[in-house]
Amino acid sequence: MPAPASRASPWHAHALQRTAEPAGPLSVPTRMEWTTRPGQRPGAEVLGPDLRGKRVLELGGGPGHNAAHLATCHGAHVTAVDLVGLQIRRARSHYGRLNNLTFVAGHALHYLHASDERFDAVCSVFGAVGLIAPELLLPAVAQRLPPGRVLAFSVPHPQRGGRSPSGDDRPRRDHVTLPDRTRLPVARWEFDTGRWEKQLSRAGFRLTSAQEFHDPRTGRWPTTLLIRARKL
Repeated sequence: MPAPASRASPWHAHALQRTAEPAGPLSVPTRMEWTTRPGQRPGAEVLGPDLRGKRVLELGGGPGHNAAHLATCHGAHVTAVDLVGLQIRRARSHYGRLNNLTFVAGHALHYLHASDERFDAVCSVFGAVGLIAPELLLPAVAQRLPPGRVLAFSVPHPQRGGRSPSGDDRPRRDHVTLPDRTRLPVARWEFDTGRWEKQLSRAGFRLTSAQEFHDPRTGRWPTTLLIRARKL
C-alpha cells in the first residue's frame, strides 16, 4: 500500500526532524514574518489595516507562529491548514491554548474544495502557493474570498542564488534542506511577478503589489518575493 502523500513528502521528513526537538507552549510572536529573515517589513498590515474579527486562512501554517500572531495580536479568527500532521501537532503544542485559532491537518486544495467558509484574507508564507499547481490552487482560493478581499503570499524568489524564473507554466525541480542538512527534491512553480500576475488574473484576482527582499548574508540576489492581490 503506498504511503499517504503527507508521509511521502519532504515536508514530512522535515517535520519529523523538527518534532524530535522538545515542544511546548511558546510566547506569541510580536510580528508576522513573510521572509526567512525575522524583522523585515512589512508585517500583518499586508492582509488589511484592521483584522479584528476578520476571518483569515493560512495555507501551510507550519509550526503556527504567524497564525498565533494574527489571532492574538490582531484579534483575527485564524484557520491554519498544513499537509503534515506532525506540524499540526507541533503547532497545537505551541499555541493550542489560544483563542480564535484552529489548526487543521490536510491538503490545502482538498480543504478549499471541501470548505464552504468564506474568508476575509488568505495567506501563504513559503506554504501551499508555489507548491501546488497555480491553475488549480488560485481558483480554489478565489472561491473562498468575497470580492475585494486579499490573497497574499511569499515564495522563494525565482532569481535566488542566480537562478532564472520559469519560462513557462510548468513546475521546476528544487530542493528542501532538512535540519540535518539533507537535501530532498521538490517540485516548485518559480514564477516572476509578470507570470504570477497572469495566473492571478486567470483566477479572478488583480495583483496590487509585488515586493522583493534580500538577505545580505546570502549575496546580491533577492531571496523572497511577496505578492499581494485582491479578489475581483
